[in-house]
Amino acid sequence: MAADMVRIKAPYLDQSKSFPTGCESVSAVMLLHFLGYDISVNEFIDRYLDLQEFEWGNGELYGPDPRNYFCGSPYDAESFGCYAPVIARALERVLGEDFEVRDESGMALPDLAEKYLDHGMPVIVWACINMREPIIGPEWKLIGSGERFTWISNEHCMLMTGYDETGYYFNDPYENNGEVRYPKLITENRHRAQYMQAVGVKRLNNR
Repeated sequence: MAADMVRIKAPYLDQSKSFPTGCESVSAVMLLHFLGYDISVNEFIDRYLDLQEFEWGNGELYGPDPRNYFCGSPYDAESFGCYAPVIARALERVLGEDFEVRDESGMALPDLAEKYLDHGMPVIVWACINMREPIIGPEWKLIGSGERFTWISNEHCMLMTGYDETGYYFNDPYENNGEVRYPKLITENRHRAQYMQAVGVKRLNNR
């Protein structure tokens, strides 16, 4: 990170009234609004997001792979969420050829800040709700492969908009939290607990 502080103003959206498990979609739409795209969260979910429901078979619960689908529905409080590849694919469908969408999973928050925030671009980041402790479980078998999958609960997605010497800033859609600041150490730990997932976009020079 080259600067002592970066703050980017991005449009804020709340997930709590209509999208109880839709933090990933709401964060993506906040980024799209920042980029100047006129799209609603409902349109993003209904037209661009890959979803798959759970089902029972032989007395066992089968569900989606969150790397491929949103697990359930963002409109349903009992659903789960999705991982970075799902949001990256949805953003690619919206953005077309104007931007390059990158799944930056595995990149540490300081490096994400340097790569995106230092250049005036917010970035979508996975961590935990209100920086709570991650909880192991529940489990289900993946539809298709039968592989057993374990969800890490308190999963949450936000739009990272800045940093200072000791903290990171986010547009946090959970319970209308608004723009929040979380200390660096706990944020980096929670990001690590959710597999260091992130999605960034880069404006193409010839557009």
